[in-house]
Amino acid sequence: MIAVLLAHLVAALAAPLLVRRLGRDAFFVLALVPLGGFVWALAHVGQTLRVDVGWISGLQLNFSLVLDPLATILACLVTGVGALVLAYCGRYFDDDEPRLGLFALEMVAFAGSMFGLVLADNMLLLYGFWELTTVLSFLLVGHYGSQATSRRNATQALLVTTAGGLAMLVGIVILGQVTGSYLLSAVIADAPRGWLSGVGVLLLLVGALSKSAIVPFHFWLPGAMAAPTPVSAYLHAAAMVKAGIYLVARLAPGFADAAPWRVSVLTLGVLSMLVAGWRALRETDLKLVLAFGTVSQLGFLMTLVGSGTRDLALAGMTMVVAHALFKSTLFLTVGAIDHATGTRDLRELSGLGRRSPVLAVLASAAALSMAGVPPFLGFVGKEAAFESLLHGGRSGAGLPNQVVSLVVLAGLVLGSVFTVAYSLRFVWGAFGGRAPSPAVAGMHDPDRLLLAPPVLLAVLGLVGGLAYRPLDTALSAYARTLPGGDETYRLALWHGFSPALGLSVVALLGGALLFAARDAVVRLQRQSPPLGNADRAYDATLHAADRLSQRLTATTQRGSLPVNLTVILLTLTVLPTVFLALGPRAGLRLRGFDSPAQAVVGVLAVICAFAATRVHNRLTGVLLVGLTGYSCAVIFALHGAPDLALTQLLVETLTLVVFVLVLRKMPADVTPLSRMGFRARRAVLAGGVGTAVTVIAAYAISARTAVADSLALPEAAYTRGHGSNVVNVILVDVRAWDTLGEISVLVVAATGVASLVFRHRRFGSAPRVSDAYADGVATSELAGPPEETTWLASGGLEDREHRSLVLEVATRLVFPTIMVVSVYFLFAGHNSPGGGFAGGLVAGLALVVRYLAGGRYELGEALGVDAGLVLGLGLLFAAGTATTSLLLGAPVLSSALVEVDVPVLGHVKVVTALFFDVGVYLVVVGLVLDVLRSLGAGLDPVAENEGVPDATEFSPTVRDVVRP
Repeated sequence: MIAVLLAHLVAALAAPLLVRRLGRDAFFVLALVPLGGFVWALAHVGQTLRVDVGWISGLQLNFSLVLDPLATILACLVTGVGALVLAYCGRYFDDDEPRLGLFALEMVAFAGSMFGLVLADNMLLLYGFWELTTVLSFLLVGHYGSQATSRRNATQALLVTTAGGLAMLVGIVILGQVTGSYLLSAVIADAPRGWLSGVGVLLLLVGALSKSAIVPFHFWLPGAMAAPTPVSAYLHAAAMVKAGIYLVARLAPGFADAAPWRVSVLTLGVLSMLVAGWRALRETDLKLVLAFGTVSQLGFLMTLVGSGTRDLALAGMTMVVAHALFKSTLFLTVGAIDHATGTRDLRELSGLGRRSPVLAVLASAAALSMAGVPPFLGFVGKEAAFESLLHGGRSGAGLPNQVVSLVVLAGLVLGSVFTVAYSLRFVWGAFGGRAPSPAVAGMHDPDRLLLAPPVLLAVLGLVGGLAYRPLDTALSAYARTLPGGDETYRLALWHGFSPALGLSVVALLGGALLFAARDAVVRLQRQSPPLGNADRAYDATLHAADRLSQRLTATTQRGSLPVNLTVILLTLTVLPTVFLALGPRAGLRLRGFDSPAQAVVGVLAVICAFAATRVHNRLTGVLLVGLTGYSCAVIFALHGAPDLALTQLLVETLTLVVFVLVLRKMPADVTPLSRMGFRARRAVLAGGVGTAVTVIAAYAISARTAVADSLALPEAAYTRGHGSNVVNVILVDVRAWDTLGEISVLVVAATGVASLVFRHRRFGSAPRVSDAYADGVATSELAGPPEETTWLASGGLEDREHRSLVLEVATRLVFPTIMVVSVYFLFAGHNSPGGGFAGGLVAGLALVVRYLAGGRYELGEALGVDAGLVLGLGLLFAAGTATTSLLLGAPVLSSALVEVDVPVLGHVKVVTALFFDVGVYLVVVGLVLDVLRSLGAGLDPVAENEGVPDATEFSPTVRDVVRP
């Protein structure tokens, strides 16, 4: 199972390269991956396989996969139809199709995500695959991103299915906490009861109903027809929309008797079949006819698999297979029609049946199966449904009573009448007529490879109806998991003359009559209110949300920074203080200082903080604020926390540099208009915040009654994390997930800052000396006489009045030393103060020194690579350690101790967490490089073009240190 998933991942990553090399023929190569998955799933029919790989055991998130009869059915559909659709893409698209490589990546990735979804036994893992299909569906529906319709419909599908997915996640958490397990098999085997579990089940149903486009979430599916036809055939006929059907079928054995289950599933299923079936009778676009027909059929499927009885489940799974075959055939046929004629409008396709009989036969065979005509598989499934409902579900407890069963049966028969009518509408509209229309007269014959996939699917729909016994054996294995497991009904093409057969005849005759009166039906639909047109409700909901957000923003975000900060600080002060005053409080135990040095440093920090509020020079204020940070670092050191002290010192230094880079574009002093005298209210607020935070922290510390866990951390760090530096072991081992999230935030922040500066082109490395000569920036006047010594590569490019020989010499001498220290911190951090974060900060400060000494060209000489590349490489390196440990059968982000004997060095111990720390190191270096490149090197040309500002605008310190 994991091998099949990894094969899809590798194929998806390789897809753009294959498309670049092979063109559209790459799809035939990519189709081999899901084809291999289909062969594997088919070879394990009737078996149950399980894979459990530890991942995040604390959250019960393990890589648990199960292949059982239900998963086998869906896995075969996902991979089999996926392989045929990918092969179809090899002739549907042209080699010059825009974004074809990304499209191939997304299609293969979607196939892998659906395969993982139907196999996932852990509910949290299932949710992860569920949302992957949502995101990939959004990308595929919006393939033609230049068209406003595609963007709008892709966004609509994303919002609806994501909202349902979030509701589903809440339901998963509720059921997981109620049962104590997140394994789907365990939850279903011992299904909980009670109002809370009922809420969880209802939320799961919301996710399933939205994914399968059941009323009231049905409107997104017709809009998704803006996608290329292969996407419609695969996602919206055979795969993605089946995810909700699959989830309901999976949960039915345990929750079909739950209070909200049958009311929701049966009512909305029948309503969907009727509403969408009626709407399909007025559409003129062939894809929209099929889209509304798909919604109608999904309602039919949801009713059957959600009934909770053995025979209806058997009928439902039969229809799931039949629907995947005939609906994907019809969509692929429409794609061939559109490809050959340039239109999908049934009013412009007269005479197509005579011009292309192969297409006509294909569409007719699939439509007959959809309408439930023997000997196709659609007839076998539909008759099984009618027969079971006539007997109240037949086996087990059945539906609540016979009346409910008959009401549902009546709804499904009426829906089947609509199905027959729009099936005839599709075939006649696409292929009827004698005289060829202009579009048909000018058509070209479809490629044989384009027709091969729908031919095979249509043949399978016929073979499934004729050779029903093997299918009955495979599908009954799942059906027996529901109440009434004893076999009472078997699939067959002929059960003799029966009421169920009579209902099938009624549906066929009624559909034929409704089609004959199609003109009257269209007039009736146009005169009556649009039944089931939820697009208007969707648009109204979005507009209402926009208006509400605008009003809330206008009320709470008025554009005043003081007001926003006041609200935040008041909330921070008032809420915790009130809860502290009303709740229980432990005895307050205060402790002064351990040494006079702590008191001196504390007083110094208070003086600097107060002085920072009184000075008018911006640089002086920044330096005073920095001194408060340095004071905190000294406090950490005095308390025996060298790691924290080192990190604080480095961060404060780097922050000062960033402030200075920004301040050089601002006047040195605060202008008189922006100066503010003493503000009593702000002083009171500041004092209140400081006091509240101090008091709350003191009570929080005093509330401890148990022995601190931190006392056991040194021994645990050495025995389990293989390191004696507790802080570093926690960051790269115990809380590696947190660290991975934090460096991801750093990457996003660096990208955002650089994107604000580089509005037109975000990527690229800092300019180098060779670029300066190539661009004509370097001149003999700036470079000075040839015999002048330049200590840095860019020294000769700077104007003499801006050069500092002392700074250049010092930089030339200390830069290698600083880099060696940074590497030492990286490697020694697991046992001594340091680590990847501290080492990266030191390396970043080395780059700062090079930039301040030599300017933007010297920065390019120091590290002439794209900052985004360093950031991405660091994040990939850190995340890669998680994948590596998982592939080796260990929990994700776990570390191990490797001991080797190396010549000269002797016995060496290496902890694999070091590789994670290397990723942190690279991310921090990339962050500093991005900041220097954007706020430094990126703004230098602007300053040079504008000229050096008047000396009165900058203090001498800033002008001497910061280069223009």
